[in-house]
Amino acid sequence: MKLHKLGTTSNAGKCPTLYEMERGDIIVQGYRLTDPEALAQLEDVLPNETFVVVPRELMTRFAPKE
Repeated sequence: MKLHKLGTTSNAGKCPTLYEMERGDIIVQGYRLTDPEALAQLEDVLPNETFVVVPRELMTRFAPKE
């Protein structure tokens, strides 16, 4: 499956970064959420799910618009 890099707000070429998959889904590369208080507030979490912190600037600057 081919990915298209949408953009990043990183100066060092690491994360956070947004990618778009061929079928239109979005992949988010970012730092894993580890704050216990925040994690405790998440609902309906499946075993294979994880959570990443996405800076607002990344989403407003690079997220695809429909």
